[in-house]
Amino acid sequence: MSPSSEAHQDAVIRLAAPDDRTAIEALTEEAYRPYTQLFDAPPIPVTEDYRPHIAADGVWLLESGGELAGVIVLETEADHMMIFSVAVSPRFQGRGFGVRLLRWAENRARAAHLPEVRLYTNARMEKNIALYGAFGFTETGRRPNPVRPGWTLVDMAKRVDARP
Repeated sequence: MSPSSEAHQDAVIRLAAPDDRTAIEALTEEAYRPYTQLFDAPPIPVTEDYRPHIAADGVWLLESGGELAGVIVLETEADHMMIFSVAVSPRFQGRGFGVRLLRWAENRARAAHLPEVRLYTNARMEKNIALYGAFGFTETGRRPNPVRPGWTLVDMAKRVDARP
C-alpha cells in the first residue's frame, strides 16, 4: 500500500469545536504563507475571524494520524455551497487531501440538495486555479476584491448532480 493510500485510510473529517480555533488559524497561516510572501500581505483566510464560522458549524477539520492536516470552511447558501477556504498543511500536501476536502464539500452540497459548489480565489493564485479547474470547477467571472484594493478575485463554480 502506498503512503498516499495509507494517509487516506487513517484520515478523518470532523466538525471543528471552539477549542480548535488556534490550530485552525495556525494551519491557515502556514498553508497560505507562500501567498502572503507573494502578495506582501496575507490573503483574507489568514486574517479571518473563525469564531463565527465555527459557531455556525461551518468549519471542518481533516486529521491524519491524529494531526491536523487540513481545514475547509463552508457556507450553505440557498442555491449553492460556498467554499470560503480550503487549506492543507504543507507537511501533508501532495497526499490528495485538498482534493479529498473538495470532494467532501461536493458530497455535502449533494446531500443538502444544492446544485452547485462555488468558491473564489485570488487571480494570482494560479496553482489553486489550476487545481480547481482539474477538479471540474469553471471560472464564472472576475471582480475586484472588495476588501483588498488592487486584488482581483476569480469566481469559480462546479455543478453537482444528484448521484455521488
